Amino acid sequence: MKVVTMGVHVLDVLVRPVEAIPEGQGATLVDDIRMTAAGTAAGTALTLAKLGAQVRTAGAIGTDPTGDLLVQLLDTAGIDTALLVRRIDTSTSASVLPIRPNGDRPSLHLLGANITYGLDDVPWDAVAEATHLHLGGPELIGAEVAARILAHAKEHDVVTSVDLLAPGELGTFDQIEPLLPYVDFLLPNDDQVLGFSGEDDLVAGAKKLVAAGAGLVAVTRGGEGALLVTAEGTESVPAFEIDVVDTTGCGDAFSAGFLRGISLDRTPREAAILGSAAAALVAQGLGSDHGDFDLAEADEFSMTAKVRM
Repeated sequence: MKVVTMGVHVLDVLVRPVEAIPEGQGATLVDDIRMTAAGTAAGTALTLAKLGAQVRTAGAIGTDPTGDLLVQLLDTAGIDTALLVRRIDTSTSASVLPIRPNGDRPSLHLLGANITYGLDDVPWDAVAEATHLHLGGPELIGAEVAARILAHAKEHDVVTSVDLLAPGELGTFDQIEPLLPYVDFLLPNDDQVLGFSGEDDLVAGAKKLVAAGAGLVAVTRGGEGALLVTAEGTESVPAFEIDVVDTTGCGDAFSAGFLRGISLDRTPREAAILGSAAAALVAQGLGSDHGDFDLAEADEFSMTAKVRM
């Protein structure tokens, strides 16, 4: 699997546990503060690399120290960062995530350079040479730009996948409709399916996305697992029973596991099980890069861990 992950790159600063922000200039002690690479491109790249894929990542970051650290973290994870473009006049995207004791993660976010990525930045030859292209956060660069990139990939027989970034309440169908005919696998969460489709029912919303051109929609539903929807029907895949520490990066880990499974010619259900296992392993620690596991260990976890009922 030779994959280009393209789109959103973020440096996350995670603080845990945070029950409340101190008033005024008050202070409180916490157990852990970490900085990790994250985002729908970079976060997915981290888990894909763990699962044995050859990963190149593409997107826009700044020339600031935040960008330097983000590149260092990705390089250390074995990801090729040569396709990243660096802006001298725009900050690298970053988030501060005060993680609550139950694993919830409110966010303080800086969009930064991610929204500046355009057609002039795309490594067209690298996309054509890949076996897979994963585009994260297409709504930030615009549907027409995203459609051009995905169409180029399809012209060269590259398997395409897309994950969304915006929360459902900010989504509209026209933000993604033009790119759906070029998407083999769409990987949103349940809130995004409802928001972007404009439907009140999850299955109806996913089927609307399939009818518009997406080959398969794999919907993540948190602790409820995943829902696979194609033109032929639907199938549910349960989540695993774990003690959640932090849900940061779980959606990206699911995407990575699912796509790695597809690259190994597994069925969509088998791929979704691998995705759920990767997400569960990441959720047991702090940050998108948590867990020192590989493909064999993720498969072993999926065969031995308890499934949520």
